[in-house]
Amino acid sequence: MIKLVKQPVRIVGGKPEVCAPADAGRERTMARSILAAHSREKDRIRVKFDSLISHDITYVGIIQTAIASGMERFPVPYVLTNCHNSLCAVGGTINADDHAFGLSAAQRFGGIFVPPSMAVIHQYAREELAGCGRMVLGSDSHTRYGALGTMGVGEGGPELVKQLLGDTWDIAEPQVVLLWLTGAPSRGVGPHDVAIALCGAVYKNNFVKNKILEFAGPGVAALPMDYRIGIDVMTTETACLSSVWQTDGKVEEYLAAHGRPEAYRAMAPAEGAVYDALIEIDLSLIEPMAALPFHPSEAVTVAELAKNPGDYLRAVEQRVAEQYGGKVALHLTDKLVNGKLRVEQGVIAGCAGGMYDNLAEAAAILSAVGGSRGAFNLTAYPPSIPVQQELVKNGVFSALTEAGAILKPCFCGPCFGAGDVPANDSLSIRHTTRNFPNREGSKPGDGQLAAVMLMDARSIAATAAMGGELTPATEIDYTAPTPVERVYDRTPYEKRVWVGWGQARPETPLRYGPNIVPWPAIPALPENLLLRLCSVIHDAVTTTDELIPSGETSSYRSNPLKLATFALSRRDPNYVGRTQALRAMTPEELAPVLAAFGAQSAEIASVIFAEKPGDGSAREQAASCQRVLGGGANICREFATKRYRSNCINWGMLPFTIAPETPFDYECGDWIYIPGIREVVKNGADKVTARVLHGGALTDIELQLTGLTAEDREILLAGCLMNWYKNGKKGEA
Repeated sequence: MIKLVKQPVRIVGGKPEVCAPADAGRERTMARSILAAHSREKDRIRVKFDSLISHDITYVGIIQTAIASGMERFPVPYVLTNCHNSLCAVGGTINADDHAFGLSAAQRFGGIFVPPSMAVIHQYAREELAGCGRMVLGSDSHTRYGALGTMGVGEGGPELVKQLLGDTWDIAEPQVVLLWLTGAPSRGVGPHDVAIALCGAVYKNNFVKNKILEFAGPGVAALPMDYRIGIDVMTTETACLSSVWQTDGKVEEYLAAHGRPEAYRAMAPAEGAVYDALIEIDLSLIEPMAALPFHPSEAVTVAELAKNPGDYLRAVEQRVAEQYGGKVALHLTDKLVNGKLRVEQGVIAGCAGGMYDNLAEAAAILSAVGGSRGAFNLTAYPPSIPVQQELVKNGVFSALTEAGAILKPCFCGPCFGAGDVPANDSLSIRHTTRNFPNREGSKPGDGQLAAVMLMDARSIAATAAMGGELTPATEIDYTAPTPVERVYDRTPYEKRVWVGWGQARPETPLRYGPNIVPWPAIPALPENLLLRLCSVIHDAVTTTDELIPSGETSSYRSNPLKLATFALSRRDPNYVGRTQALRAMTPEELAPVLAAFGAQSAEIASVIFAEKPGDGSAREQAASCQRVLGGGANICREFATKRYRSNCINWGMLPFTIAPETPFDYECGDWIYIPGIREVVKNGADKVTARVLHGGALTDIELQLTGLTAEDREILLAGCLMNWYKNGKKGEA
């Protein structure tokens, strides 16, 4: 089904062949060609993006930071969408105030503003922004438009700030992995099935981590555009850096239908192109898949899960018990009825699930069996008003509602815990992008826990048709919908979207609400640093959803002080209290700690340890909330993603790693003293020996600072990216 080849491969005669390691030919890949066209310098990659895009839980902070750093207008097209905080009932007027700010900013600085409920961020980008050979930077981790020949990159807000201030996105030369597709998918197998199988094959072994995936091969031609898009958006869950696909007539038709025929050009791996590794997928062998809680890589076939549900569900229950120490439980085996797994809720939504083809296929399956039955709750969210119009005109909308589904507005909420939050102890199946712990809205600290299992819209519809009994779509006798001519009508955008690119109105006042609060002062890196461990997490991976929860906390993304009070609240509820107690310590209370290290003085800061932090969302708040609370560093064995590590650096938190074999049996409340840390960073050292006070005894630990660029070090010295700009791009305080 999926084969991983770790050796380099070369395109020979239009096909990949294993070859000896070689530099010649690497420039012939699509990915490196696009990077070269966007990089300012030949000796390293410093990218200027063609356009930027953000949604309403990130753009306020980005624009506020850019203003504080000297921005006067948007230098590139910058799209502000409103698809995450569009439920303005959450938090009273808070979310609507953010939208009002966004519109005023688009008018003042020359941006593009998409009103709430018109389109989810990535669908608008596909319809109006993407083009072959382009690069788009977004403040959402699922910024992936590779199926349209566009390299999309999801990063934290500070990286967009750099672009708004005329600077570049700097990376080391990335490896490129060829993903070679053959065959064609069977009826009942959808894009999420391919994506989940891919995540299961490459995530845990880091096969594509921080690399670029390049899709090619004869199997591409067998996939409609919505299918390609559905696979591509999920490449984020493999931990890859970006993705790009070969283009063909279907891409040309898609762009022409969306009024942008000039955005097309043919793209394919060149003869002699060399790749660092190869993934081969025979689409004909892919089966309906499920990603068990709590990660898209927990892949199992739906047929196997339906056949032996008990073993899989007990394993999930055991993981929950281990993670939460028995404080809260999940009873998935209670869902077994006569040996069959019964699910209570299904959701098809957003940038991955809500696509036209997915909903049309789901409607066909439901109609063939007689619709959704029993208490099973099925909801669907189209990704944009133009797609919703097509669903209405072609009868898909009515077919779904007649079959018992509820259709809702264009909204990303079900993907991050702000819509269709399941009841306590429930199991929800979703065609959305993630199923991380608590992401769907659970509050373990309050005794509430639910679970999400990812599945394709086709098998969700099949399960709904069987009254909630888990069923792969391949077991349903249905006729796949006949392809129809897709007609894209952008009239709603023409009437409501503010397009101000190139037409800045600097006289326009920014519209602030009471919840829009500027960033507090951030201190520069001190000479000596005294850290106190305020959270120690030994989970295999810590997601950004655990570092700063999504869902209802999103209403406070424009208020860094308020938002920071939610940091780690669903994983380590005592973290915020520990940081506050640390900041309240008097010099008299600190004196014996300094004396234990033989030190005279040091600035104090909090620190968290996690084995592998930062998987998931690009949201900068996962790092900035720690910084606002007085955080000075992260210590880990490795960072889960480049984007989270970049967020730590841009917010002035030292990104320490320790060697895999180094024990870390320290506890909350222990102290770590790092003398001369400012000189260490300034002089370019890549490691430092720190002293740890644990149980009254002192020990040494080596902390590594590898991979920092000169610019990274200047930002850390300044205390954060915002300070760095204020200092004239220097690290001096």
